[in-house]
Amino acid sequence: MTKPTDVRMTGPLTGYARDFCDELAAKHYTPLSAANQLRVMAHLSRWLAGEGVDPRELSAHQVDRFLHARRRAGYTCWLSVRGLTPLLAYLRRLEVVPQPASRSPSTPVDRLVDEYAAYLRHERALADTSIRFRQEVARAFLSATTGDGLALRRLTGQRVTQYMLGAFRGYSVGSAGLLATGVRSLLRFLHLRGHISALLMGAVPKIAGWRLTSLPRVVEPEHVERLLDHCDRRTAVGRRDYAILLLLVRLGLRAGEVAALRLEDIDWRLGEIVIHGKGGREDRMPLPADVGDALAAYLRRGRPSCEGRTVFVGSRAPHRALTSAAVSSRVVWASIGAGLAQRIAAHRLRHTAATAMLRRGSSLDDIAQVLRHRSTATTAIYAKVDRDSLRSLARAWPGGAP
Repeated sequence: MTKPTDVRMTGPLTGYARDFCDELAAKHYTPLSAANQLRVMAHLSRWLAGEGVDPRELSAHQVDRFLHARRRAGYTCWLSVRGLTPLLAYLRRLEVVPQPASRSPSTPVDRLVDEYAAYLRHERALADTSIRFRQEVARAFLSATTGDGLALRRLTGQRVTQYMLGAFRGYSVGSAGLLATGVRSLLRFLHLRGHISALLMGAVPKIAGWRLTSLPRVVEPEHVERLLDHCDRRTAVGRRDYAILLLLVRLGLRAGEVAALRLEDIDWRLGEIVIHGKGGREDRMPLPADVGDALAAYLRRGRPSCEGRTVFVGSRAPHRALTSAAVSSRVVWASIGAGLAQRIAAHRLRHTAATAMLRRGSSLDDIAQVLRHRSTATTAIYAKVDRDSLRSLARAWPGGAP
């Protein structure tokens, strides 16, 4: 196997190779992965020398030229800017190469959307994911109704209504509601900041929909067992995924709450766990013994050593914290590996946890506390799956069988 120290280096980056190799080792890159990163560094160094480019001139344009040359030379790996991220981050930190140029808003719409995002972040305290969604809604709305020149004088109630009726096509009731909320938020911002004189929020049509009309989709107990059994707890990844699945199905956590879990959130003495929920809310919950055992097994013999404090991290160097999407993907891959007919989403395990509690005799108030619902009305949907209790309320059909 090639070692990082075996990679030959020439050109202007030669003097930085040893320290870069040490940094990769500190971030727990395997020798092979570190050697591959050094090979990319060696190629970049040779290219800089051959093109007569000083490292301090390695702009985004020059990086694109290097990647183009790399593809033309027949290389099949590390052909994108993302593949160069570890190397460029190291060189930028040492100020060997320039920092990436900050993006400046290129159009009036871009500038207004950036102003709107700052308002949402600092005055409305929205989460980054919500801000990004509303930015997309705002950019599409403004471009369609005012043009790239941002002619806000063209924004009338009729124009808003026409846009929304066209935008709603193909959306579900829930998605249409989110879109309408985003546009109302933007119109409120435009009025507050004096960009428009009229209050146009009322021009956004209301969405005809009823809450709690569907049944929660749950995973049957035998399928839950197959999901858990699929995790090979002889491996580090298997122990990690097993702990993730138990947190979802036993405590009814959301994927984002699993991803946000930190080492200090687990109180081993008291047998409690702190959950970071929606809107910055924190709740302490009892830690079931089997979930605690799974977490301890992963932390002792699965979690790689890294600087971060999140419980769940990636298995490959540089071992970044798992995101909410990554947690969800682990559930999907477990359902595929277990041979289930349908792919299982993480939120279905939350429904499964609630339904299991209901079948064991827990009240809706108890379930609301475990799921940390702000309103018990949200928990009422689980009453629909309690068929035995509902059957006792049903009246006989007139003229039907007794």
